[in-house]
Amino acid sequence: MIKFITVEELLPLRNTVLRDGKLTANECRFPTDTIDGNFHLGYFIKGELASIGSFHPQSYGQFTGTGYQIRGMATAEKFQGQGVGTKLLNFAIAYLHGQKANYVWCNGRKKAIKFYQDIGFEIVSPEFEVPAIGPHHVMYAKIQ
Repeated sequence: MIKFITVEELLPLRNTVLRDGKLTANECRFPTDTIDGNFHLGYFIKGELASIGSFHPQSYGQFTGTGYQIRGMATAEKFQGQGVGTKLLNFAIAYLHGQKANYVWCNGRKKAIKFYQDIGFEIVSPEFEVPAIGPHHVMYAKIQ
């Protein structure tokens, strides 16, 4: 089941998957976690939080219209490869379509490129390094 959740609910999974469990909950907060228009989604399996994503209004580059950035997309290790992240992201895109967003984008980790491409995202930047996290590309998908 996918539902809207609070940032507090997703912080433990964000820390475990994206920061190797090395930070405190507060260190896993993003400055964009509480801006207007932001929302967080969680995919639950038998009551357990399996996958998360945070979305906030943010334009990118030359793209016009309303853009949303994806941040903190993560799936618990035991649920990876089962399509839960794909279902969560597709839900978010359908929701954003209803909100009249024009596109969605992210700073995709190099190891997640195929995941985003399989959903329809394209790479729109050269590779760049996020300190202490690793190589990324900006990825983009048109919604409408």
